[in-house]
Amino acid sequence: MTIIDPDIHKAETLPSRFYTETKTFDSVTSSFGQNWHFAAHRSQLSTAQPIDNPLKEPMLLTQSEGMLHCISNVCTHRGMLVCTESSEAKRLQCPYHGRVFNLDGKFRSMPEFDTVENFPTDADHLRTFPLAEWKGLLFNTVSADDFDSFIAEVEARVGWLPIEAFTHDLNRHREYTIESNWALYVDNYLEGFHIPFVHGGLHDVLDYDAYSTELFDGGVLQIGIANDGEPCFDLPEEHPDFGQNIAAYYFWLHPGLMLNFYPWGLSVNLVIPESVDKTRIVYHGFVGDSSMLAKGAGGDLDKVEAEDQFIVEGCQKGVSSVAYERGRYSPTKEAGVHHFHRILTQ
Repeated sequence: MTIIDPDIHKAETLPSRFYTETKTFDSVTSSFGQNWHFAAHRSQLSTAQPIDNPLKEPMLLTQSEGMLHCISNVCTHRGMLVCTESSEAKRLQCPYHGRVFNLDGKFRSMPEFDTVENFPTDADHLRTFPLAEWKGLLFNTVSADDFDSFIAEVEARVGWLPIEAFTHDLNRHREYTIESNWALYVDNYLEGFHIPFVHGGLHDVLDYDAYSTELFDGGVLQIGIANDGEPCFDLPEEHPDFGQNIAAYYFWLHPGLMLNFYPWGLSVNLVIPESVDKTRIVYHGFVGDSSMLAKGAGGDLDKVEAEDQFIVEGCQKGVSSVAYERGRYSPTKEAGVHHFHRILTQ
């Protein structure tokens, strides 16, 4: 059992096995079904589309008669994936043996089954899973509950934004596979400590000394303050940060969801563990004000991503060394990392 001391001044970081051992990796990621995960924004929906997020359970988002559904993507006949790409079809048909389902997952028909007894039953429908919506953003899970608590801190800070009116920008979609453990990627995201050393361009637009971190149950908020003359939010008077030049709100929600709000809109990062030393990063971009694109803290995300990948891949090699076991935290700069490690080990 690993214990991270609650006092950051005394605590040691995660043992290296969290980044290098398959057994530990499997143990940690097997619990992801108990969390909420980003599925899509309404602006990018098809009639039926597979969900790509850290859940290992194959699922579909579907729309029928104005209703949204999150259903299993596994055919109830022989287990084939029902849908492998987005579709505008009015029904779902398994490509293996032709079993047909309605868009809500209900069994519809099956060839060569006329003489099968006690068929169909409820077991022949596609299973449904929980689905929640907040301001046009859709979230799914296997077994999590209490969505309101999950999204509460995001709502409190950026709920005033017209996120439901943002539009999906396919040109901002990115997907990377990096040779690093997923937790190292999250570690790196959760502190601005490295900005002056790794992100020269970002350092030029952010006030490093004013960069702040707030902790909450199940997540972390980092707030980037704009240097003079750089783009920032036009906050309403009743906002808790009114009067400050906020360049970005960086939300991390356990385990691997990053919601990055900029004056131009929202960049969603999905951290998808593939194996103990391989992670897939998926970016989605949703634009609210196109005139602010390519400006400020959210201006060159490709460059920032490349710089981060260089760091985390180097760290993966380092934590795999016999010379490394654990480190210590900076109390002033790594509170978010310490919070993540506490969540991970609890």
